[in-house]
Amino acid sequence: QVQLVESGGGLVQAGGSLRLSCAASEGTFSNYAMAWFRQAPGKEREFVARIRWSTSSTAYSDSVKGRFTISRDNAKNTVYLQMNSLKPEDTAVYYCAATTKIFATRPVDFGSWGQGTQVTVSS
Repeated sequence: QVQLVESGGGLVQAGGSLRLSCAASEGTFSNYAMAWFRQAPGKEREFVARIRWSTSSTAYSDSVKGRFTISRDNAKNTVYLQMNSLKPEDTAVYYCAATTKIFATRPVDFGSWGQGTQVTVSS
């Protein structure tokens, strides 16, 4: 199982930016996809973005498309989520996850999860 550790959350004003990082345990991830999910209080965990490790192909939810960018650094075994033009509705705990189901978007299809990092966007 992949060990994942997120960092980079915090408090930011609406319109601002944050970059989240997800450091993965040592290993090769060529068969993996990495993703970011988020969960707001009282809501279900929702898909945000996914990147296929081997090709860097990406996918985004409609709610973040054009504002968020997912990327990965192969040398550092790290996945990033650059979040721009943040809105109060982006407030949530953000989770990094890994799967061998490379086109997955459902939380149930991801077997490895980080502990989460809080992102709060004030209006």
